[in-house]
Amino acid sequence: MAIQSLSDEKLEILCDQYGSSVEELLEEWGVDSVAPGVCMNPGCDYSTEYEPDQRRGWCEVCGTQSVRSFLVLLGVV
Repeated sequence: MAIQSLSDEKLEILCDQYGSSVEELLEEWGVDSVAPGVCMNPGCDYSTEYEPDQRRGWCEVCGTQSVRSFLVLLGVV
């Protein structure tokens, strides 16, 4: 059984929430002024849209600065 990193898990959750593959997310959001992001706290899957380079966006569920852009998760920015 392969061990997924937290970033990989969160990226998979985000893709599921948006009903898209990573490639589709890149195609749709890759050059926009906002991008989907997901809370990085274990047990929280809150997602929202933030700046493409966001690493510490506000999570409305956890009340922490833990939302990271999918572009950051992929290492694009």
